[in-house]
Amino acid sequence: MLDGHVHPDFWQVARMLRRLVPRSGRAGAAVCVYHRGECVVDLWAGERDSAGRPWQQDTVSLSYSTGKGVLVTLLHVLVDHGLAHYDAPVCRYWPEFGHHGKEAITLRQLLCHEAGLYHIGDMLDDARRMLDWSYMVETLERSSPIHPPGQDHGYHALTFGWLVGELIQRIGQAPLQELLARELADPLGLDGLYIGLPESQMSRRAELVEGRLGVDARGRSRTRRRAELIGRGLRMGGVTVDSQALRSALLPAGIESLDWNEHAVASAMIPAVNGTFTARALARLYAALAAGGSLDGVRLLSRETLSTATEIQSRRLGRVIPLPMHWRLGYHRIPALRVRLPHAFGHFGIGGSGAWADPDRNLAVALVLNTGMGTPFGDTRIIRIGSVAAAAASNR
Repeated sequence: MLDGHVHPDFWQVARMLRRLVPRSGRAGAAVCVYHRGECVVDLWAGERDSAGRPWQQDTVSLSYSTGKGVLVTLLHVLVDHGLAHYDAPVCRYWPEFGHHGKEAITLRQLLCHEAGLYHIGDMLDDARRMLDWSYMVETLERSSPIHPPGQDHGYHALTFGWLVGELIQRIGQAPLQELLARELADPLGLDGLYIGLPESQMSRRAELVEGRLGVDARGRSRTRRRAELIGRGLRMGGVTVDSQALRSALLPAGIESLDWNEHAVASAMIPAVNGTFTARALARLYAALAAGGSLDGVRLLSRETLSTATEIQSRRLGRVIPLPMHWRLGYHRIPALRVRLPHAFGHFGIGGSGAWADPDRNLAVALVLNTGMGTPFGDTRIIRIGSVAAAAASNR
């Protein structure tokens, strides 16, 4: 059963959501769509935990890399305020960063994954170190780029959050959570936009069906196995896969045993992977971006800054993700089925979630869910939801 509402023109989105939520088990999901500034889909279904409690309209779910899009939007707002510049060196705002070959790394290079600092597997002896913000920031300050900055790009799957998050704190001169509320959530009236879930919001949290990456019956990491299978398929298609870069960026020691349902993990500041959101909040945020930077009289970004932030910076294949991501300044391209979205931008998460904006259709789509780990290259569920939403918007 689905709860919420859907505009008749977007009934296919409801139909797709029914297909995506299993009929049994503790799986649940929510989808929200804005078109031309109007909320046309606001639906949720399924269960949010092992006790069988139903998903509610205000349920928040950990959404992995979907949070990167929220994080960079906050940085763009600070740039729009005149507090920073994309081509300035990071160390202008974060002096301790400017050592060990990182002196000339710019904000633009950081946002485009060109800093060469994705190799977290070489930096940490234990993935639980990721729960300690100060430790991670100091580790990145001491680290050297794995390749000359700007020469190549490799997806900073985990390190991106502390790199951009600490930069935001230095520029905004306030804690990341405070800036997120002040600059994004409060102006747009977003209920359910968190990086590091506050204690007061824990009761709203969905329980992930696969809290641990875990191992398969043969004792191998499921994520490693998925990466191997996809890498094999890409190689068969003639695509070169850097297996070492992939492992180093995604799999620090001990990550298989880290429980993403654990209270300490949910409340920690791990911005690249543990943003916790409602679909409503994500869709409304991207609705402002789809409409040129403003929604309901609230100007989030100027059109000029938004144009710069969403201009494609690179079409090259990356070292970690050997696919054309068409990186903007922190956002990536949006694949779709049977529709073209050449100017759409946003970010997907490994667990199947995602949120994006299409300025051509003035369309924003968001999906959050608590089941599945997808692959290191994404998950088809957000693509399927987004495709039917884009098709409906095109025919409206």
